[in-house]
Amino acid sequence: MSNFARREFLTGAAVLAAATTAAFLKSEEAEGGDTSFMNNVPDPSLSGKDLPTFKFALEKSEGKVIGKSFGKEATVEQLPISKGIAGVSMRIEPGAMRELHWHATAAEWAFVLEGRVRTTVIDPHGNSETNDFNAGDVWFFPRGHGHMLECLGNEPCQFILIFDNGYFSEFGTFSISDWIGHAPKSLLAKNFGLPESAFNGFPKEEVYFARGAVPPEKPATPLQGLKLPPQTHKYELLEQAPHAEFKGGREWRVDSTRFPISTTITGVVLDLEPGSLRELHWHPTADEWQYVISGKISVSMFGSHGRYRTEELEKGDVAYIPQGYGHSIENIGSTPCRILIGLNTGVYQAIDLSQWIAGNPVDVLATNFGMPAALFEKFPKKDVFIADQQGR
Repeated sequence: MSNFARREFLTGAAVLAAATTAAFLKSEEAEGGDTSFMNNVPDPSLSGKDLPTFKFALEKSEGKVIGKSFGKEATVEQLPISKGIAGVSMRIEPGAMRELHWHATAAEWAFVLEGRVRTTVIDPHGNSETNDFNAGDVWFFPRGHGHMLECLGNEPCQFILIFDNGYFSEFGTFSISDWIGHAPKSLLAKNFGLPESAFNGFPKEEVYFARGAVPPEKPATPLQGLKLPPQTHKYELLEQAPHAEFKGGREWRVDSTRFPISTTITGVVLDLEPGSLRELHWHPTADEWQYVISGKISVSMFGSHGRYRTEELEKGDVAYIPQGYGHSIENIGSTPCRILIGLNTGVYQAIDLSQWIAGNPVDVLATNFGMPAALFEKFPKKDVFIADQQGR
């Protein structure tokens, strides 16, 4: 073989090997929940004759309980359909804190249900921020940023955490006590410039919920002094005017256009009056995760090829709608309901069924459905968004 031919052969082999490696990696990404590629690979949980359940009774699950604090999670382990988003309900008792930790594979978005919470977070540039949160407030921590969460005051706090990866729990949350407890003392002593004896008495296993005194009302200054990040991690969602308000309900919405640091998660709080409907719609760019704060709802999901499923949810239940799947939310109870919604996108997008119909000429609609054109003149001329019990 000539030198030229040999070079051509080696180049071709290298290209083939690179292509094979890339294909393998893409396959691995798809299996691991990379939604940017998963849309090109059939999801076994969604490719059957019938749609799978998309409901999980989160608050009725056992979770992790330490003292009077708990964390209950809904990941792909508990709800296999939820590959793009996971959620946690967490309650912390006075004097307790969720210890310093980070999430290796997911960003964290949170909504405070009750009580007061203090957080401290550090970014890769060494900037840190401490914030206090009340009910209705939101925080966002980018993937891998170290943080802690603690209860403020003498009443317990509860919040819902939303993660932009349904596999986050399985693949790793890293706690500081677990790390220091398993690193050799000689290594720690060298790292911090202290004698090995300084680390006597440190926990040997993960603490998870640490317990101590109720924190002071005013946060103390960090060891390094104040080095604030360029973007805040806090947003007072329910202090804002609703994004949309109708006779049958209202919606608060926050994405990166209002909360710039929240580049991968959009949050929504939806209120519906009895009998009202958040109309049939879909999200072109995101999965949707729902948590029922109060009330009783019926959620429908349409999955093409005649597949349609409806689930009833009550307070503490969660639901998951994959990207692009048609769905609706209806209040079927006798009292107002409130739903927390998370989407794994930094910019909110949705297309409503009434909006789609209104965007087409009546002759097109008449041909599509084989119905008189005059019928479609009676349809809404604009987006309905929320319909009340009279369908208005």
